[in-house]
Amino acid sequence: MAKAAIIILAGTESHTDLGRLANGLQAAREFAETEGDEVELIFDGAGTQWVPELEDEDHDYHELYQSVQDDVMVCDYCAGAFDVGGAVDDAAVVRIDENAGHPSIRSLVDDDYEIITY
Repeated sequence: MAKAAIIILAGTESHTDLGRLANGLQAAREFAETEGDEVELIFDGAGTQWVPELEDEDHDYHELYQSVQDDVMVCDYCAGAFDVGGAVDDAAVVRIDENAGHPSIRSLVDDDYEIITY
């Protein structure tokens, strides 16, 4: 049994960022589909900008995003800072704010999650 916290930090500005997103989503799906594994997919920092993009059914990675939707969370502070709070709320994505508005990486480590960043 593996436990992984996949954190998408890449923004939406470049082809490289899109590649990092795709790899993060693929990794999350692999964990989600493996019986006994646990995964948390966290959009943080500029990565929060992906939520409205991925909610669009015409986006190339919409289907992949939907396949891990139950494991998706968003940094509460960064959703506001990057002006995507409304889209996050519309998508009913869980906001996390355990550490001054941000996800608690320490809590994830304490819970034996491997931290993987993209």
